[in-house]
Amino acid sequence: MKSLPKALFGRTGHWSTRALFGAAAFYDVDQVTVMRTMDLIGERGVNHIDTAASYGKAEERLGPWLKDNRDSVFLATKNEERTYQGAYTELRRSLELMNVDDVDLWQMHLLVDENHWQTAMGPGGALEAFIEARDKGLVKWLGVTGHGLNVCNMHLRSLERFDFDSVLLPWNWAMSRNTAYAEGFSKLHKLCLERNVAFQLIKTACHRPWREDEKKNRATWYKTLENQDDLDAALHFAMGVEGSFINTVGDVNLLPRVLDSIASYESALSDSDMTRRAEAGGWEPLFA
Repeated sequence: MKSLPKALFGRTGHWSTRALFGAAAFYDVDQVTVMRTMDLIGERGVNHIDTAASYGKAEERLGPWLKDNRDSVFLATKNEERTYQGAYTELRRSLELMNVDDVDLWQMHLLVDENHWQTAMGPGGALEAFIEARDKGLVKWLGVTGHGLNVCNMHLRSLERFDFDSVLLPWNWAMSRNTAYAEGFSKLHKLCLERNVAFQLIKTACHRPWREDEKKNRATWYKTLENQDDLDAALHFAMGVEGSFINTVGDVNLLPRVLDSIASYESALSDSDMTRRAEAGGWEPLFA
């Protein structure tokens, strides 16, 4: 079994596995499933966990494992409160639920709405709580995340406003066909490389949105790629982005195959081969 590749996570100095465990997979699972999955994470050498206050039961479910294993992982979580007090209250709750004294990375989650951005970045906003929490040692590094087609432009604005240590955003083959999105992605990526800002990618295993009448076989809010060759092609496409880290898919049952795929990465398929595979498989953008 191949080891997962590692890289420096931006300016943090931490050598993170390029597969970051996406704890959205723990949104609504029992503790037994969580502990079994964390055993797998340990066996495969994943050393970076990404969760959020809004991921259902995830922080609470991670608590019993983190109580004895906190020092073995780089721990990241996210908040969605946009005011100073709201953000601070949410952080305190996250720390309590996870049985930890601090987190390595605290991220402003889904910061793509204009009004939310103005509140978070303005007087009495969440940014003030972020800076204070870092100064007090409750968090070490600060980041920003987002979904949707305007995320690249919003992240660029956020980085202009404050020197965040990481960003997180969607990227996959179908999204790369959107010229405007691809241009924004390239601009953001270039800036992050220049500033040594950690670059995290999500929705890399997306096949397409669920159909209204479709029976869901995964816990994800989008349909994932199922064929292993397709999954490899999609994940290796994302791995080909210089300095990128892949946030694993939010379904515990698909996780082992995702880890196998990332461990097997050597190079991405050619543009023409990716096009043929995507067209044959009906790959579609998640955001329109």
